[in-house]
Amino acid sequence: MAAQIGQRDFGQLKDGRPVREYTLRAGGLALRAINLGGIVTALEVPDRDGRPANVVLGLPTLADYETRNPHMGTIVGRHANRIAGGRYPLDGRTVELERNDGDNTLHGGAQGFGKRWWDIEPQPLGNDGSAALVLRYTSADGEGGHPGTLAVQVRYTLGPGPRWRIDYQAQSDKPTVVNLSHHDYFNLRGHGDVLDHRLRIAASHYCPVDAGLIPLGLAPVAGSPFDFRSGARIGERIRQAHEQLLRGRGYDHNFAIDAPADGALRHVARLADPDSGRCMDIHSTEPGLQFYSGNFLDGTLQGSHGAMLRQGDGLCLETQHFPDAPNHPEFATTRLDAGQVFKSSTLMCFGTFGAHEDPFDIHLLEQEETKP
Repeated sequence: MAAQIGQRDFGQLKDGRPVREYTLRAGGLALRAINLGGIVTALEVPDRDGRPANVVLGLPTLADYETRNPHMGTIVGRHANRIAGGRYPLDGRTVELERNDGDNTLHGGAQGFGKRWWDIEPQPLGNDGSAALVLRYTSADGEGGHPGTLAVQVRYTLGPGPRWRIDYQAQSDKPTVVNLSHHDYFNLRGHGDVLDHRLRIAASHYCPVDAGLIPLGLAPVAGSPFDFRSGARIGERIRQAHEQLLRGRGYDHNFAIDAPADGALRHVARLADPDSGRCMDIHSTEPGLQFYSGNFLDGTLQGSHGAMLRQGDGLCLETQHFPDAPNHPEFATTRLDAGQVFKSSTLMCFGTFGAHEDPFDIHLLEQEETKP
């Protein structure tokens, strides 16, 4: 089927602004996104028998997304993940942020980018069989406490082939910090939980956290439940009485990707579901990957598929700079100076494997290392 872009009304926000849902079809995939938060409401991917299913968790209505959404499918910013104490130093002063995670700031605060209305512009269909949307948002000086007016552009591209690429770009008129990511809850089976999914992460170090889930530095994954270098079943070690798993109620930790973050896309993770045969390779320009195993889904939300969402029904693999980076000079900086252009890219390649194949031995769509 040739690439297509469609749209439909999705309702109105409480302030009356209309929201539309845009559908991209290309490479055998279908992606749906709305103005609110740039939220991806669905991503349809075929299984080993060619049957499509939605592989990201969603909510039934726009009102749910507006009032009850635990970041499902959102663009995350201005600074993804946690910032300790809701503050950071910048040029000799302390920037005070809106706190929304106890004493900390999480994903830009209660009104982060996932709660904002984005302008969406469908792009001309590509000659290579791709379809794309460009999303734009201007974050005002002082929004959430951050300095600088920040102009943000995010591009979703589906295809060529079964690929979804996200390209981020931002520019500020004052020194500030920026860390952009996407917060999809993946379930490659399309139903049930993800504990039987297999995951491989190209990281020999991760960030242990304190009781507030703030990084304490870096530690080797060797000999711990955080060693996914050879691939492991999600549920294999998640119930272990390991201090870090107890603090996170499962996995909620940043992994430091081994390959240098030099601006090139490089492979960071593979997720596979033996039941459906679906497999996803993640390539990114970012130095870190936050693996979150859906620990705070507690059965109080109904998913778009009709079932109540519980712990482990989806997992997040968020490509990003490290959590609390502005307070850790040893981490890669998230500082953005006036006039400087922030750029980041993430590519997800989908494929299938046979019922008797090892998903870590098969060849998926490999992405050459290219500049974003």
